[in-house]
Amino acid sequence: MPLSAFCLPLSLPLPTTSNHRHHPPPPSLPRPNPLLLHLPPLTRRRVPLDRPPRAGATDMAAPAAAASPPTLLEHMGRAGTPADLAVVIAHIQGACKRIAALAASPANADLSRGKAGGGAAVVAAGRDAPKPLDELSNEIIMSSLQSSGKVAVVASEENDLPVWMCDDGPYVVVTDPLDGSRNIEVSIPTGTIFGVYNRLVELDHLPVEERAQLNSLQSGTRMVAAGYVLYSSATIFCISFGTGTHGFTLDRSTGEFILTHPSIQIPPRGQIYSVNDARYFDWPEGLKKYIDTIRQGKGQHPKKYSARYVCSLVADFHRTLIYGGVAMNPRDHLRLVYEANPLSFLAEQAGGRGSDGKTRILSIQPVKLHQRLPLFLGSTEDMLELESYEDVQQKVNPGYEV
Repeated sequence: MPLSAFCLPLSLPLPTTSNHRHHPPPPSLPRPNPLLLHLPPLTRRRVPLDRPPRAGATDMAAPAAAASPPTLLEHMGRAGTPADLAVVIAHIQGACKRIAALAASPANADLSRGKAGGGAAVVAAGRDAPKPLDELSNEIIMSSLQSSGKVAVVASEENDLPVWMCDDGPYVVVTDPLDGSRNIEVSIPTGTIFGVYNRLVELDHLPVEERAQLNSLQSGTRMVAAGYVLYSSATIFCISFGTGTHGFTLDRSTGEFILTHPSIQIPPRGQIYSVNDARYFDWPEGLKKYIDTIRQGKGQHPKKYSARYVCSLVADFHRTLIYGGVAMNPRDHLRLVYEANPLSFLAEQAGGRGSDGKTRILSIQPVKLHQRLPLFLGSTEDMLELESYEDVQQKVNPGYEV
């Protein structure tokens, strides 16, 4: 007899005989964002009602559970993460699950093409012109951090100024809520980037605006946690608390981020470089020479390098973190506070390096929220070879739109 004969559609009530345990209905959920109503319903498996348990299943359940990899929240508990910091990360995790669903929704096509308010004023403030999808992701992050009760100030790529949330919040969060959103309508991976600092209690006597600004402009060496979330074929949450870099993959059947990449170590040298080669003729001579050399296999590594470029910072960095090599943007384009610092923190914790081509990123003191700089991230040996060419920062910027 086919298996379907033993299955009931989920729309029918399950029988409540003595052979079947009654399950109470799930608790009511918060009112969903209207945009998320465009998502297709989740497909649930039909459950055979009369299949007996497999022999030995009960005996094997406990060891199997003990051997299963931890969730992100379990990992923080085992690692002794401070309780308040764990609350902040849990709220970021929740926000990123919502953004992941939004990024995969049919509704994102119109959101990614649309133009948000601000126009020239936004560009003049040093920010990229946002799209509605950027702004919605920002609202999700901001709302979640506000509800945590543990964050004093948030500095976001989508806001001209830092936002003060509460006087006694012990942490400061810097974030790019949705990096790479300009390409989302063609399904190129996107991501969220964030960094966490301790609130500078010695500044509590200052006016709120000044206090918020100075707390947001801390050096990367003071960071206590950093991470990114990659929205792609899998949703991956990569994080470091200063004791290694770890990757967690979203299990869509449970809604939990599961440890899949413990203690990531970027290879000392890779064989991939990631940069927009179309800008080659605007590059300084040092960068041209470096790229020409490694492409021909005439550098310190005897193998010829391959080019891989997504034009999504989180995606290019994630590949570099796993495979090694170097990802770069030689222009004064990427932001120090909420892009370069968190990713450099993760790179260093994985045994790599982040640089502006001359100086370690984490040692640079920010002077303004949307400060831009060249960014080079990757394997230590590749980075040191690159920096040996000295003239690798592109000072000429012909006004690229992409």
